[in-house]
Amino acid sequence: MAMKQTSFSSAEFAAKKRITRREQFLADMEKVVPCAELEAVIAPVYPTGMRCRPSIGLPRMLRVYFIQ
Repeated sequence: MAMKQTSFSSAEFAAKKRITRREQFLADMEKVVPCAELEAVIAPVYPTGMRCRPSIGLPRMLRVYFIQ
């Protein structure tokens, strides 16, 4: 198995990756919204998808509602 060697320029470029506005917004939302506590409260009444189509996961749906 051959190991891939990283050059100095690629290592330097990887360290200077710019944070997008989307990544910054989602990071800020993670700090502000207590998702784990909300999921624990909502999970008992959230539908599990036993009907026609599988439901969207609770963590994803919570984030969609807060983004709206």
